[in-house]
Amino acid sequence: MSAPADGASVAQRIARSFPGLSQSHREVARYVLDHPLKAATLPVAELADLVGVSVATANRFARALDYEGYAQFRAALVLGFEGALAPVEKLRGDLEQPADPASVFEATFAAIGRNLEATRAGLDTGACERAVAAIRGARRVYVLGFGSSAWPAGLLARNLDLTRQDVHLLATVEGPAFAARVLRRLSADDLVIVLATPRYFADTVRLAGQARDGGAAVLALTDGPHSPVAARATITLCVRTDSRYFAASEASLAALVEALSSAVAHAAGGLVATATRLTESVLPWLEGDYAAWPPAAAMTEPAPLSDPDSET
Repeated sequence: MSAPADGASVAQRIARSFPGLSQSHREVARYVLDHPLKAATLPVAELADLVGVSVATANRFARALDYEGYAQFRAALVLGFEGALAPVEKLRGDLEQPADPASVFEATFAAIGRNLEATRAGLDTGACERAVAAIRGARRVYVLGFGSSAWPAGLLARNLDLTRQDVHLLATVEGPAFAARVLRRLSADDLVIVLATPRYFADTVRLAGQARDGGAAVLALTDGPHSPVAARATITLCVRTDSRYFAASEASLAALVEALSSAVAHAAGGLVATATRLTESVLPWLEGDYAAWPPAAAMTEPAPLSDPDSET
């Protein structure tokens, strides 16, 4: 649904019409101005109930702003929040369909399977090779992801650290300010890996731009060329992230992280020696009989045997 012909936003129309609105219409207007995102998600009956007016009053309020009706008013309100509201609108429709827990499990696994297959089929072989080469050839690798992308970013940093040095995770308790401070030291020999799926954090997009402006290569793991971080990347690997209940499914992003990490490890070579060193280093922290290895008895000097020929 398009905006009204004069191009005025809902807030502008409210401001223009407010002096002539009735008291009940002003109550609706105040609620919309105070809670625009929530109002954009509400059917007319729910909005009317929250404000304490009738459905007819809510409809007349929309017409007082020169909309044909509430549906057109709500569509215009949604325009400013399309990206943020898309998951909400989809969830509203999904929840109207009855489902028991078992069917939700089944549908979720099926959706993840479709996402994984679409991601696998859509991978660009050249982009995969360039991504691995960029990670292996970079002087330092920085991994950036906030919100729901923070944990796949942490997984990627952990995996890459097993096969190369100077891998730095920029998602810390200090937040984006820490990342911005670190990225000021970038050079053309560095690589910044940016993970971002809907909903996109403005800080992530801004920092990806800062990295690109700083001359570093930027590898984006995101949900498609339409993503705002894709426009700031030198290499992009795309994932399908469709989800019924969340803004994005992170399962396919986690799978891409594992696939990328595996390709880097394979290219690095020496996997058996690396795995052996890692296993030896973590043995004291593993549960099981080997946790106490070497046995305490092996760490003590044995008692000397008595010499039958010695003097007593």
